[in-house]
Amino acid sequence: MTVTDENSRPQATDAIDAALQTLEANKHVWARTPVAARIAMLQSMKDGLMATAAKWAVTAAQKKGIPGGSALFGEEWLGGPYACMLALNLYSEALGALPLKAHLEPLSQRTLPGGQLAVKVFPRTLLEKVLSGGVSAEVWMEPGVSADNLASNTAQAYNTPEANREGKIALVLGAGNVSSIAPLDVLHKLLAEHQVCILKLNPVNEYMLPYFSAMLQPAIDLGLVRIVKGGAELGAYLSTHPLVQAIHITGSEAVHDAIVWGVGDDARDRKRAGTPKNPRPVHSELGAVTPTIIVPGPWNEADLQHQAQAVASQKLQNCGFNCASSQLMLLSAGWEFGAGFEQLVKQALAQAPQRIAYYPGARQRLQDIRKRYPMAELLSGPNALCERVYIPFDTAPQDRYFLDNEVFCPVLGRMLLPQSDPEPFLQAAIDFANRELRGTLSANIIIHPATLSQLGGRFDELLQALRYGCIGVNVWAAFGFATPATPWGAFPGHPLDDVQSGRGSVHNAFMFDRAQRTVLRGPFRAMVKPPWWVTHASADKLGPKLTAMEYRPSLLKLPSILYTALQA
Repeated sequence: MTVTDENSRPQATDAIDAALQTLEANKHVWARTPVAARIAMLQSMKDGLMATAAKWAVTAAQKKGIPGGSALFGEEWLGGPYACMLALNLYSEALGALPLKAHLEPLSQRTLPGGQLAVKVFPRTLLEKVLSGGVSAEVWMEPGVSADNLASNTAQAYNTPEANREGKIALVLGAGNVSSIAPLDVLHKLLAEHQVCILKLNPVNEYMLPYFSAMLQPAIDLGLVRIVKGGAELGAYLSTHPLVQAIHITGSEAVHDAIVWGVGDDARDRKRAGTPKNPRPVHSELGAVTPTIIVPGPWNEADLQHQAQAVASQKLQNCGFNCASSQLMLLSAGWEFGAGFEQLVKQALAQAPQRIAYYPGARQRLQDIRKRYPMAELLSGPNALCERVYIPFDTAPQDRYFLDNEVFCPVLGRMLLPQSDPEPFLQAAIDFANRELRGTLSANIIIHPATLSQLGGRFDELLQALRYGCIGVNVWAAFGFATPATPWGAFPGHPLDDVQSGRGSVHNAFMFDRAQRTVLRGPFRAMVKPPWWVTHASADKLGPKLTAMEYRPSLLKLPSILYTALQA
């Protein structure tokens, strides 16, 4: 069953209330549902997802104005059906390993400087290793988690006997940019927290309703999920509804604060007093001013060209409408290759495939930023579908807007730091990011293998000082979103009255309870162009093949995937 509000106003409250009553009747039933039944539900979801995956990806691409036949259709496969299919498989695997938590046994572990535990979660299988492109992922646990107590700090929600579990109703406020976000948030609530869900779609992509419904239909049939459409008024109605006990939002800090504290003078007074207007627990993923740190080193011309394309894709994937989109490139003023690299980045930004600025408010934000910073350079021509802007800051700007706000549009800033030696530069860049940039969701570091070797074990110590929930080393940190094995969320510790990138995490299919961050590592020069690059020539063909592989894994499908990947 799906309840919709076509007028984007909470007029049909009877239907909304009826949906919540259904969830209320089933919340404890779901909490006490055995693992075997949960796995069966996930397998049925895979069937529903696969049946509509092509329409899902094509519809999302068309609604975003991507021209027919463009390889950019691959973005909607990878950020939609593929990511969801991965999650359904990983959750099924983890649930199947309960109650002994046997899924932890094959995971390699190491101890970091200072004693923190790092657990490698990707790649694990032969298939993952072949398809990983050389990328690996570790989850770094909070201090106090050890090899001896990792199991007791994993999937604690399943430690309580089934008969004694209590369920809740969660409101999930869906995101409008990447299509897999909303269903992945629902899966996390259902499986990691035993919470049934009312999902309110974002008006930007409520066209996804039939595809989300097809995937989630098994949970809808069981009375565990309801999906509604509507605007801010409906969101306000749901967030204060007496049957709603928890809230998850993927969006902006401003929307989060409006839900928790209210608006205007009353909200300011409540913040000061520490008395939220909405007392419900709110988990959130709210974006950030994402840094990309370019560590000086002995790069050659091919390195410069390769990494310029990588930075441009970090910015322009999904037209820049990503919470992990790179916003500020930190560059050494004394690096001999710095000026040349900067020109190559600008060239890559200018020459990337054209697309429209589909997200509401983007054009106005672009205009406002250009007025605010007169040094801003327009990289797109007069007939461009969407402006691309580059802002060369020599030092931290006095006007802090760019440091304090996620721009959520195709604007990349560059700031110079005076240090020219790798370690002092990296230390300065980490200090600047921690101190001056709003948010702690994700950060990127691009560093030459020779420089990594030079730093040795000191590199992990430096990473420990970088307070972000996901750090990508020679790979875009957004890979951590697309890989459900890793937690996705802000660095832990933001108080409710200074939430920045949010509180809590999602995905996390292995269900670690005390994960601190994810650290991704990739090859400095990928042998095969990564499928998330905006210049990938066959991503539209690769996406459906990867999704089909996850739906029904088979080594027989591998040659076709590898052949397509090589056509990049």
